[in-house]
Amino acid sequence: MPSPEDTESLKTRLNAETAKIAWHELQKHYAAGNVLAVQRGADLIKVAIAMHIDDKAQIETWLADGIIAEVSDTQAQIWYSSDSILWALVLPPFVLVQPVAEQ
Repeated sequence: MPSPEDTESLKTRLNAETAKIAWHELQKHYAAGNVLAVQRGADLIKVAIAMHIDDKAQIETWLADGIIAEVSDTQAQIWYSSDSILWALVLPPFVLVQPVAEQ
């Protein structure tokens, strides 16, 4: 488990690497099966940190609860048709995406 300082540093770095991107720009990653969706309202950075430190128990819990999941073909088509903008964070080999909160 990383120290609080290491976790804070990682959190800062991951926040800086997070950006909004059009779903259309993620097609090659989706086609390769490397895109994971993070449920709206969940903390994208906490998910990324858990994946980065390989917290298998937490990741398995989130997968079971549907907090993170592979993007379904139906969801991909909806995002494609609506030209959706998503928050994205690259955590090789994955790209984590999350719908932008509605204003």
